[in-house]
Order: sequence, then C-alpha cells, then structure tokens
Amino acid sequence: MTIEELQQTIDQWIKTTGVRYFNELTNTAILMEEVGEVARIMARRYGEQSEKESDKGADLADEMADVLFVLVCLANQTGIDLTSAIDKNLEKKTIRDKDRHRLNPKL
Repeated sequence: MTIEELQQTIDQWIKTTGVRYFNELTNTAILMEEVGEVARIMARRYGEQSEKESDKGADLADEMADVLFVLVCLANQTGIDLTSAIDKNLEKKTIRDKDRHRLNPKL
C-alpha cells in the first residue's frame, strides 16, 4: 500500500465506520496518547525500566499502527499530502546531512 492509498483508505474508513473525523485538537491529543503507549513499551521492553506483568502482552506493532492511523487522520484533515511531504523532508535531510552522519566518529 502506498502512502497515498493509506490516506485514501483511512479517509474512507472514517467516513463509513468512524462516522466523522474527531477535530484536529482531539486527534492531536489522541496522537500524543498513542505515542505514549509506544514509548511505554519501548522503555519497558528495550530500555532499563522493568516490564510489568500487565505490559508483557502489549503489541508494539499494533501501537505503532495506532500512531500511524491518527497521524494520517491529521494529515487528511489538514490537507497534507504525506507522499509529497516525506519526499520534501528526505530531500531536506539529504542536503543538510550529506556528510554529517558519515563523518560522525560516534557512528
């Protein structure tokens, strides 16, 4: 699935199953909540924090998909073409970081 197809698929799902988009501020708050759930799994599963028994069944892939879903909702609501946005972003990073990482002795 392309990013454009993902944006269209989520838009169709919202209009049929989801009834309508939550407003942008609500979706921003939901995005932060979903990112927090990913952070919790990362900190406990891959970081130094111990994992609680109740956290062991948490599905990292599902939580990442939740983040992506809400991010795409926000893009759709604000008229952002994510394909174009990521292309421009990679071009910016390529120009800015042309030698930065390759010459970084820490890497």
